[in-house]
Amino acid sequence: MASSSTNGAGKKKPASVATNLIAGGGAGAMEALVCHPLDTIKVRMQLSRRARAPGAKRRGFITTGRDIVKRESFLALYKGLGAVLTGIIPKMAIRFTSYEWYKQLLADKQTGAVSTQATFLAGLSAGVTEAVAVVTPMEVVKIRMQGQYHSLSDPLDVPKYRSAPHALYTVVKEEGIGALYRGVSLTALRQGTNQAVNFTAYTQLKSMLQQRQPQFTNSELPSYQTMLIGLVSGAMGPLSNAPIDTIKTRLQKTPAEPGTTAISRIVSITKDMFKHEGFPALYKGITPRIMRVAPGQAVTFTVYEFLKEKIEGTKLTVTGGKYEE
Repeated sequence: MASSSTNGAGKKKPASVATNLIAGGGAGAMEALVCHPLDTIKVRMQLSRRARAPGAKRRGFITTGRDIVKRESFLALYKGLGAVLTGIIPKMAIRFTSYEWYKQLLADKQTGAVSTQATFLAGLSAGVTEAVAVVTPMEVVKIRMQGQYHSLSDPLDVPKYRSAPHALYTVVKEEGIGALYRGVSLTALRQGTNQAVNFTAYTQLKSMLQQRQPQFTNSELPSYQTMLIGLVSGAMGPLSNAPIDTIKTRLQKTPAEPGTTAISRIVSITKDMFKHEGFPALYKGITPRIMRVAPGQAVTFTVYEFLKEKIEGTKLTVTGGKYEE
């Protein structure tokens, strides 16, 4: 979790913006490098419009990943990585900094204690903030690149979008700046619920473990325990909002149709999925998404805490919603 430092008056204050920028950005970059192939497989599964015919075998994430590598080369699993790396530093800085700001705003004015409800609302607000500021434009570009069926090993197979900057330029030129914010409401809802569940679960699980282990009440948990609760809390977000993410991915993949509103397109996409693919289509890509997000959160928390400690020269820990040394 984001941590804090102590000032001369004995009060705790959140980690600085510089710390969140460096530590959060480094953590996010490491997460992206490790987990991006699973995100590409998830996007391809969500964009698949295959109907479930009677007796048809479901096309799982292993088959999807194998087909991508076979047809487009191993590097195709990293399509859109440039867009992710470009946005990951401001994304993580905004996430941790805004979470701390919202949490302090919602804390008890007299005791400084942060309730479970306040933690949930702070995470929700932080997720919405990062979605509007960074995530939506980044994901539009990423999904456009990930959705291209072309082989990186064939020099004659020229894709429409050659790189993240080129995709950004092309989308804005052909569809206008507003196209970068297509699906912003769904992205904000997804990011908000993700971070609300993630921060709340992480804080509660960490507090529970510290209460059961008195020797760690005022100190950092062992790294394997931190990794474990990061995995658990990271998996809870995707399970809570998979349909939102699937609809959002399809909305961002295609250009807007003249005369249609975002709401009408969302309704149309949802109806079309139910009609031709059935309810399970809303959960397409859930396996690789959990496999990406859960270890991704574990990596993020672990790397963030490590880099923060190196930067600030001190290690602080969350205990019961309050920051202590």
